[in-house]
Amino acid sequence: MKSVSVRGCNQIAAVPGYNNLIMRWFICLLFILGPVTVTAGDVLRGHAIAMFDNEIPRYPEGFTHFDYVNPDAPKGGTLRLASQGTYDSFHPFIPKGNAVSTGSVETLLVTSADEPFTGYGLIASAIEWPLDRTWVIFHLRPQARWHDGTAITADDVVWSFETLVSQGNPQYRFYYSAVSTVEALDTHRVRFNFKESGNRELPLIVGQLPILPKHYWASRDFGATTLEPPLGSGPYRIKQFEAGRYTVQERVIDYWGSDLPVRRGLDNFDLIRTNFFRDATPIRLAIKAGDIDFRAENQAKAWAEDYKVPAVEKGWLKKELVAHRMPTGMQAFVMNARRARFADVRVREALGLAFDFEWTNRNLFNGQYTRTASFFSNSDLASSGVASGQELAILERFRGQVPADVFGDAYSPSVTDGSGWSRANLRRATALLQEAGWVVKDLKLVNRTSGEPFRFEILLVSPAFERVVLPYIRNLKRLGIETKIRLVDESQYINRFRQFDFDMIVWVWGQSETPGNEQREYWSQQAAKTQGSRNLAGIADPVVDQLIELILQSESRQQLNQRTRALDRVLLWGHYVVPHWHIRADRVLYWDKFGRPAEPVRTGVMTSRWWFDEARAQALQRARQ
Repeated sequence: MKSVSVRGCNQIAAVPGYNNLIMRWFICLLFILGPVTVTAGDVLRGHAIAMFDNEIPRYPEGFTHFDYVNPDAPKGGTLRLASQGTYDSFHPFIPKGNAVSTGSVETLLVTSADEPFTGYGLIASAIEWPLDRTWVIFHLRPQARWHDGTAITADDVVWSFETLVSQGNPQYRFYYSAVSTVEALDTHRVRFNFKESGNRELPLIVGQLPILPKHYWASRDFGATTLEPPLGSGPYRIKQFEAGRYTVQERVIDYWGSDLPVRRGLDNFDLIRTNFFRDATPIRLAIKAGDIDFRAENQAKAWAEDYKVPAVEKGWLKKELVAHRMPTGMQAFVMNARRARFADVRVREALGLAFDFEWTNRNLFNGQYTRTASFFSNSDLASSGVASGQELAILERFRGQVPADVFGDAYSPSVTDGSGWSRANLRRATALLQEAGWVVKDLKLVNRTSGEPFRFEILLVSPAFERVVLPYIRNLKRLGIETKIRLVDESQYINRFRQFDFDMIVWVWGQSETPGNEQREYWSQQAAKTQGSRNLAGIADPVVDQLIELILQSESRQQLNQRTRALDRVLLWGHYVVPHWHIRADRVLYWDKFGRPAEPVRTGVMTSRWWFDEARAQALQRARQ
């Protein structure tokens, strides 16, 4: 098949009305601009693929490294980390056990950290796709190898897809539900065929598929947990471990991809040791003592009060807020709408009114947080103001099927005076509960018909969160609601979470700048019925399903933003969650013995681009002595 090299050919598909003659003329005109390739039949071929046709990959064919890395970063040294919890498996791809990653699994594509969503070849050297994105072909690199020296082939890709979808975590079935077939065209070419056209994300997300070794798993039970580190192909592999206590990953010296542009300047440590702790307190002691090198702090109180130590004051232990430009998603108290007591939207709204964020932020978080008011906060995807333009046109299709509030001002969580006892909010909550059939008798809220008391349980895995929950429980008690905390260990928590065995839970839905197929797993009716999915709220709304499909068919980033805002409004006015808070920066502490590029990235902290600085390490050692 003859092809010509064209930079910016993705823009062609965004221009309606071009016939094949004009398309070929336009391609020839752009020939001199060089490098994504268009072939006969309007098939594109390139080293990279962007989400939308008018988004040109930042890095052209032949680029040597990403801008945000140091391509000459020295290799060596050890990075010592800590993780809260434990593990009993090295198999994170199945819905069993409490698994930890081995750092050895590679994908066909890798995304850059300074673009919204563009995939560059990793195991794949080139990508082919048609303008309607109904299929994609990946050309595998002949040098791609497993750690045992065996070549990675198209058969491995086909086997990985079929096995993960049939036996892996439920998320794979949702994420790749639009893939109809996968076929090995030859040893180094694999084709994914899609059930739908216009889903622009599909070629990119199949490029994120974890590629696993077919020959290794042929003699093993893929559905069973294992403490034998599986064969991988990545820059690291497990060198030592003690189950539940620590892992040591070693850099693979002869890693096949070390000189690729997408890997140059990354993965610079010879060893990465991770110690596992039961809770955060000993981790904070370990970072202050110098027993670990890096910590991302997630508790506002600890950030404000626990690191007033000489090591920080002298600059040995760096304490930094690193700004990022990523959506912060939604952390919240999540109500399980599968439970009868949470089925009524008025009840869910009332429970939201009982949470006093202003008091919590001032007294528990030293005022560090912003209240979250969107499932896509800190991004252009978040709804705001009154819906208008394309967003309003989308919502008008569903008038009468969605709450009337959707067409008014954007959702805003309840605000209090910060006293800890907002009488106005509690009065409003009482009125909503009465409308839903709940009345107060003998200081207890009971169902008007059955006399059943309103009581529920909040499932927690972290003791640190009890101090946040207890003031909320106090306000719920003022409504006559009996609420208890159920604190369980990590294994029990994971099992109950997978089975939707909870009344209320604390959860975080992470979001990207380019939401897509993962939204099916978060909100769809099918996900609500599938154990292990992330539809923890039990949302089963046909309007939500239709909005998700509209998002998946977006043809431009502007259209994606408008459709996502519409989905955001419908989810928010469903009152499925009591929104928490967010911060637009990473809070990190690290000992001053590392180098890192000065170029910031939109994703914030990225230790994979750091390196061990021998001179700094020696200076730190002398200073501490």
